[in-house]
Amino acid sequence: MIRHAVVAAALLLGACATHHARRTDVLFWNQAEREAAFRQMQTHYASNVVRHGTAHPLPAGRPLRPRFDDGRSLDDYMRAHHVAGVMVLQDGRVRLERYGLGAGPTTRWTSFSVAKSFTATLVGAALRDGSLHGLDDKVTRYLPELAAGAYRDVTVRQLLTMTSGVRWNEDYTDPGSDVARMYEGPRQPGVPLLVTYMAALPREFAPGERWVYKTGETDLAGILVTRATGRRLADYLSEKIWKPYGMAADALWLKDPVDGTEAGGSGVSATLADYARMGQFLLDGGIAAGHPVLADGWLADATRRHADIGVPGRGYGYQWWTYDDGSYAGIGIFGQLLHVDPSRHLVIVQLAAWPVATDDAQAADRAAFVRAVLRGAQE
Repeated sequence: MIRHAVVAAALLLGACATHHARRTDVLFWNQAEREAAFRQMQTHYASNVVRHGTAHPLPAGRPLRPRFDDGRSLDDYMRAHHVAGVMVLQDGRVRLERYGLGAGPTTRWTSFSVAKSFTATLVGAALRDGSLHGLDDKVTRYLPELAAGAYRDVTVRQLLTMTSGVRWNEDYTDPGSDVARMYEGPRQPGVPLLVTYMAALPREFAPGERWVYKTGETDLAGILVTRATGRRLADYLSEKIWKPYGMAADALWLKDPVDGTEAGGSGVSATLADYARMGQFLLDGGIAAGHPVLADGWLADATRRHADIGVPGRGYGYQWWTYDDGSYAGIGIFGQLLHVDPSRHLVIVQLAAWPVATDDAQAADRAAFVRAVLRGAQE
């Protein structure tokens, strides 16, 4: 069960842009609908634009051929898993770029919970700005609406590591689960609907005691950044990274159409190359336009194991999945991946439309793809 929750990064995409689009629709689209929608999520849900800058160059490198254990080809892998695109950078150069499902270099593809890692990176930027005072601040310093409930003693650090101890059900198959209901209910004036929902949740464990994957907590982290900086997430991402580092195309961030709150836990759509540039920005030490964007020491801290997730060799940092070899990844349902490997100077991106949100076999094959890339990179 842990493994399912681990890989099933946040599903729900912010509130709907049209009367017929429900947050849970993504679970029930057929394959054709899924492949069409993932490249144009803004037609199903409201969104804010993340403005781009002058493109950071990604020169061609020596071609890389992934070496799979079982001898299959990259084309075999991509067909079997409905992969829309893969890109590998090494030392800032493109060693592999391949598209499927009719996608191409200008296609914006949704990332699902890879966006969690974007939100956490903006926390690092807000710390450098001084808009956030420290990770050991109580969450209620920025979200006072939570002061009367189970979040009253939870710190920003515990929110980022999903160790708040607040009870949560992330079962995507259960319409009564928290993840299925977190954007529903009566609205309070001036309060994001997600905050109202989270404020009513009960405590299950002491803060810091246990890791439980909670999409709603990343949404809280996003709202916290917005409150602290006075900037929408889309605008703040543009200001801090998308423009100065040089993403080549606008991105989109899905939002609640009523109050404009972006879904911090999911909903970023970008091109394959710009996801790779995001990984390279991190490999470059979080420097954009010659200036540090993130708080001193943030990257090393955010991408190390802070929580035990019950999977050997892996852990959870600040909204990043961590690995004992020093690599880290943003992972989204239906096959999305942003894998960063500092020791090998590698960025690996996969965009896909798996037939299911997640299962162990799909996740294992995605891990096999990463291993195949690592073998190819050594040649």
